[in-house]
Amino acid sequence: MSFHTINGQRLYVREEGQPDRQVAILIHGWSSSWYAVSPLIPLLTKRFRVLAIDLPGYGNSPPLPGRVSMAAYADFLAEFIQEVTDRPVVLVGHSMGGMISLTLAMRHPVLVERMVLLCPTISGHLSTYINLMISPVTMIENVPLIDRMIGAIEPYMLTLTDRIMRPASFAERTEISEEDYKRLRADARRVGQARVRAQCYWAMREGDLRGKLSEVECPFMVIWGAEDSTVPLRDAGILVDELENPDLRIIPKAGHWPQFETPAITRRYVASYLGLPLITTLPGGSNESDVMVSKAAQFLAHSDVGNGLNIAQRTRLAAQCTIRSYEPHAMIARAQESGTDLYIVQEGIVDVWSDPTLMSQKLQEPRLLTTLLPGQITGELALLDGGRRSASLQAGEDGATVMILSRERCSA
Repeated sequence: MSFHTINGQRLYVREEGQPDRQVAILIHGWSSSWYAVSPLIPLLTKRFRVLAIDLPGYGNSPPLPGRVSMAAYADFLAEFIQEVTDRPVVLVGHSMGGMISLTLAMRHPVLVERMVLLCPTISGHLSTYINLMISPVTMIENVPLIDRMIGAIEPYMLTLTDRIMRPASFAERTEISEEDYKRLRADARRVGQARVRAQCYWAMREGDLRGKLSEVECPFMVIWGAEDSTVPLRDAGILVDELENPDLRIIPKAGHWPQFETPAITRRYVASYLGLPLITTLPGGSNESDVMVSKAAQFLAHSDVGNGLNIAQRTRLAAQCTIRSYEPHAMIARAQESGTDLYIVQEGIVDVWSDPTLMSQKLQEPRLLTTLLPGQITGELALLDGGRRSASLQAGEDGATVMILSRERCSA
């Protein structure tokens, strides 16, 4: 935990992960703090230097000197990015943080490599429920005296406020823990941030991104809770209208907080998209998985399976693979065994041997069918149907290193 100062503006940052890695910046939403994205921090630190921020005016960060706007937040964070790294970053934005991320990517495209957006507001128009039940309170508490009065009496009105807030935020069958719920509720009702909440409510409307999404150059994935009653799913339709093949994942039994309500599937989607590595090992016990994934992604550019992919796609693919090295002539996979793995030869060679029983050659020895060179693949059918293998795979005379992609990881 630390404070950064950007042009005299202090910014509270929760920092995790090794300092020499690529930076991932986590941006929370309206009436929130860095804690809103905290469930993803342990996952992201496997590959990134994670900086989860309190936006100016929220949490422990003092407000901006001028009036809040999505562009002002985006420009401020652009300066912050240039302060902490000289490489493009990954953005993870929740709710209003998603709108800020998109705005930042449009205004400063060279700074952003890719993004994950959790229930982002696109139009800036929140749900009818929020507009009727929550926003009037936000508006009147902007008056300092009323803000203090509400802060004083709210502890005695928790049952009432719970009844109002829960349907707006969470699915009917939400899995959020009581501890997390209380922390999020405390952030939403933090005394002293009424002014910035009111300004952000209108700033989101003024930051309407409809008709502009095609300007976003970097790839991004959007995760939405099917029961989101804060940022309605109608905003997801804007993605479909304006983008060709948007990467949109809708999660059942989740509302506006899928990272808390359905953490397992949310983590799985994020891990797959951002190329978070499996635990892989090479001879000598090396476990520098982020370095291995980077090298594997470079290798895939010249392989049968990855030569048509961009660097972000190759990184995602490489991260889903287990990398294994085999001694000379070691068996990699046997004929007649069922499996769901696809193999990509990375180093050395792999020999493919026939199975006599499949060729009515019961009295004959197996014969060499072909030799696979680095970059070539085998096991496509096994990946698809999980059937029995028709041939054996064996490391060549100098051994082999292969990348193994399982069907389970493809469906993650």
